[in-house]
Amino acid sequence: MKFSIKEFRDWENKCITLLGMSGVGKTRLAYMLRKHNWFHYSGDYRIGTRYLDESILDNIKQQTMQIPFLRDMLRSDSIYIRNNITFNNLKPVSSFLGKLGNPEQGGLGLKEFKRRQELHRQAEIAAMKDIPAFIYKAQKIYGYPHFVNDAGGSISELDDPDVLNMLAQHTLILYLKATEKDEQELIRRAEEDPKPLYYREDFLDEQLALYSQEKKLPYIALIDPDEFVRWVFPRLFYSRLPRYQTIADKNGYIITTDELRQVKNEADFLHLLESAIDRQS
Repeated sequence: MKFSIKEFRDWENKCITLLGMSGVGKTRLAYMLRKHNWFHYSGDYRIGTRYLDESILDNIKQQTMQIPFLRDMLRSDSIYIRNNITFNNLKPVSSFLGKLGNPEQGGLGLKEFKRRQELHRQAEIAAMKDIPAFIYKAQKIYGYPHFVNDAGGSISELDDPDVLNMLAQHTLILYLKATEKDEQELIRRAEEDPKPLYYREDFLDEQLALYSQEKKLPYIALIDPDEFVRWVFPRLFYSRLPRYQTIADKNGYIITTDELRQVKNEADFLHLLESAIDRQS
């Protein structure tokens, strides 16, 4: 949605989608707004609890079945396994996504890795398409006047115009743009603690070929999973920035991470949004 400042002020039930890389402050902002009577919709939480729940459990069970004692307990229904996904603990989702490379180092083969990537893509699309229904639930069932969509960093990678059109129709899209200093900090964190990532398939194929050539690795099974993530993250990061920018230029607004750091409460946030609207008017 696009607004004048007056239209935004008069918008009785505000609905915001937060856009940007993981680590820029989307979830921290959503938590703060939740304290001010905003409904917090976490895309990753919805993915894990609704669309990937069974796949995540199957993966955990497959690992469990490799331990004879636990296998026998599981097959005899003496124990059961369930996910404990919360807004603060999304590790089951990232663990399912996994990393590519040497199986002895916890890596996945290319076929299985791509299968999981596609499942995640489909799940993220479905989770985003649920937003109109959750906006209704937030207002009519739970009594929240406002709604904030804490979207995953990979939303720009989905290549599904219907998702972006739907978000633009039902929410104000706000891109949290990292400053150059914060860009370097996000890259440093990723190198220090490499985590599973979602990649567009064409991007993955291109980068995998470059990495294998650079490291002189004839087989994917020889790739160190963490080292590949460290190598590819800056390339993924900078490939996403123009995608975020295009979405914001067409359908949304932009604030910087420096500006976001000054936000202490709902009033600060709404004032900053008005400034962003004024800049792009």
